[in-house]
Amino acid sequence: DGRDLALGTSGRTLSVSDFPHLAGLKGRTLLTSDGTTILGVDDKAGIAEIMGALERVLRDGTPHGALRIAFTPDEEIGTGAGNFDVEYFDADVAYTMDGDAEGEIQYQNFNACEADFEVRGVSVHPGSAKGIMVNAMQVCCDINNMLPTLEAPRYTEGYEGFYHLLEIHGDESAGGMSYIVRDFDAASFECRKQTLRHIAKVMNERWGEGTVTLRIKDEYQNMESVIEGCMFTIDNAKLACERAGVVPRVTPIRGGTDGCQLSFRGLPCPNLGTGGDGYHGPYEHATVEGINAATDVVVELIKVYAGA
Repeated sequence: DGRDLALGTSGRTLSVSDFPHLAGLKGRTLLTSDGTTILGVDDKAGIAEIMGALERVLRDGTPHGALRIAFTPDEEIGTGAGNFDVEYFDADVAYTMDGDAEGEIQYQNFNACEADFEVRGVSVHPGSAKGIMVNAMQVCCDINNMLPTLEAPRYTEGYEGFYHLLEIHGDESAGGMSYIVRDFDAASFECRKQTLRHIAKVMNERWGEGTVTLRIKDEYQNMESVIEGCMFTIDNAKLACERAGVVPRVTPIRGGTDGCQLSFRGLPCPNLGTGGDGYHGPYEHATVEGINAATDVVVELIKVYAGA
């Protein structure tokens, strides 16, 4: 009915206030978990749509060229694509089915890195700690407080980047914290990494050299620079959406996808929407109609490349 939905007896509610698009799904068949686990629509929906499209192609005799199909594991931690044999796959272009609403077409993703701070404290009895103690947990708090508060995921959207604190651990003697850092613009991304390095430098100047160690590990890059050289992949996706009766929307990926790694390895690979939302938590949801529409887009895209 387009209104709030209680997720079983979990005490959780899929609410319109948190997910305003729910109102626009009125009349559709909504798929959710019972609130005690994730639905897994990311990316069971993509698997279902690819298999459903292939079933229809075979059943209906849909015209098509050579098709290459693959399913990659471990996409969420960015490791599966590292084992992908692009040469063996033998395709000119590809598309991942790993997006949000049906009709979304994405070829701009974050530049991404992990940043880990290790903090070495000085632990003594708190009653005689004046001028001696360096509380590692307090240093961790200071590091986090030096980052811009409004550049966290909760306050960003569209093409805005962020710092996201994943974990903080330890005690007064030693500790650490882990971040992921994201930005669409390469220059801004480098500025964010430099901000982290500057914080580590200042902390060591304040508390003593070797108190803070920073390690930054790059994860993936914005594939826009690759796709810009073959924008026909986007034009064809738009045409497929229109033929399927789905409104095409070119949007940025506020995350990553295996397509960005594959694009930089010579296989241009934009991303298409699967009809899901609320990923990575108990509020994941999709609709039967959205999944069917995304499947229609895949079928039409196959026909577009066949010249049909």
